[in-house]
Amino acid sequence: MKFRLVARVLSLISLVISLCFTLPIAWSWLDESGDFWAFGASLSCGMTISAALYGLSYLGRLPLLTEGEAAYEELGIREALAVVGLSWVIATTVGALPFLFSGALTSYTDAFFEAMSGFTTTGSTVIEDLNLVSRAVLFWRSMTHWLGGMGIIVLSLAVLPFLGVGGMELYKAEVPGPTPEKLTPRVQQTALFLWEVYVLLTGLETILLMLGGMDLFDALNHAFGTVATGGFSTRNESVAYYQSPYIEWVITFFMFAAGVNFSLHFLFLTGGWRRAWRDEEFLLYAKFFLGSAGLVAAVLWLEGTFSAGRSMRAAAFQVASFMTTTGFVSENYILWPRFVQFLILLLAFAGGCAGSTGGGLKVVRLLVLGRCIGREVLSTLHPRAVTQTRVNGKVVSPKALNAVLAFFTLYVMIFVTSTLAVIAMGGNKLNTPTAISGVVASLSNLGPGLGSLGVPETYAWLPPAVKWIFCFCMLAGRLELYSVILLFFPATWRR
Repeated sequence: MKFRLVARVLSLISLVISLCFTLPIAWSWLDESGDFWAFGASLSCGMTISAALYGLSYLGRLPLLTEGEAAYEELGIREALAVVGLSWVIATTVGALPFLFSGALTSYTDAFFEAMSGFTTTGSTVIEDLNLVSRAVLFWRSMTHWLGGMGIIVLSLAVLPFLGVGGMELYKAEVPGPTPEKLTPRVQQTALFLWEVYVLLTGLETILLMLGGMDLFDALNHAFGTVATGGFSTRNESVAYYQSPYIEWVITFFMFAAGVNFSLHFLFLTGGWRRAWRDEEFLLYAKFFLGSAGLVAAVLWLEGTFSAGRSMRAAAFQVASFMTTTGFVSENYILWPRFVQFLILLLAFAGGCAGSTGGGLKVVRLLVLGRCIGREVLSTLHPRAVTQTRVNGKVVSPKALNAVLAFFTLYVMIFVTSTLAVIAMGGNKLNTPTAISGVVASLSNLGPGLGSLGVPETYAWLPPAVKWIFCFCMLAGRLELYSVILLFFPATWRR
């Protein structure tokens, strides 16, 4: 393990987060609020942490030149995993400071929870009344979503060459999904292309929401939460506050788009739209969405909950919100039939496409698992038949199949273990269904759960120990499990 190299990259992460405080500082200055000083203090603390980490990286000199030519000091798999896991901890540690210094939250546990929920695009909150929070803090809260959505590491890849650090191993470790696609020969250019798409979607949604009556502040915050599939709103009632079918349909469309592999957005924008439309994961994702939305709408209409038109709009919004693990709310789904509640919670398990900002297992893994099951059933009927698992016409290697099966198994193990821990730590305050939905909401990066963790409730009433367990689940779910689990293996840290 090249500890000094890891420290240098973590120093950059702390620096990036600290510099991002300048934007909410601008909001506080415009509003003439006292949070100007809270963010100024957070900036100073973040820069101090960055300087300390940078100093550690120069306890010994790293070679940057070989035989007279510039050379990268490459991140190996150990360094990449350590940087990915620890960078989110560093980002959350620094990003929690404004919540604490501003007085929006009174304990560091709550501040850390809120920041972790933001950076992992989960959307769980411990702030009980958003009307009492300044616009600067609300903006920073939504901005943590936007930064975490595409990944702090992918953002930093564009500047890593200046530090003499190569980045492909880092990209492989952070980008969601089992087989991240390198769009260009240079990973830095890949990161820039992905961010261009990300910014484009954010800008388009902001404009469309403003056309629907939102002011710039609300439109920008909701665009951050949508494109990042995060779900933080500036209103206690979330999107339901606006009572606008237009706003709901706009956000539904962008939630669905954010759950699509960003490689497909890139292909679509560069003329490869036919290949994008034929992608089997995207087709299954679309079928899940349309089928679930249709079923939920039918149940709501037949039960007499809403009219036909409102049933379709409410179903499409909540299905998109849960399936992409965004977590926005347009209706009080806790009052819906229990069948519907359970169905949309299952959709959070499935999640979005690989390479999207959504959480969950990812649709491509379900596709592979389904075809593995089909292959085993077929081999039972025809023992001598030679069958192969294919996705998009390509044979899935045995190694990739084993990786998917292992991921699914590990996901279930973490889910069961975390649920038991939450029930044990929650005492009489937390019943079993609520504990299960809380773990699902955290591990899938969904945010709102069922029961006492659904709308309009928050996570504020939970014991501190349960909040830390949920923080672990949020981090593990966002970083695809392995990047977090391997931090606890001694072999990861050996030289």
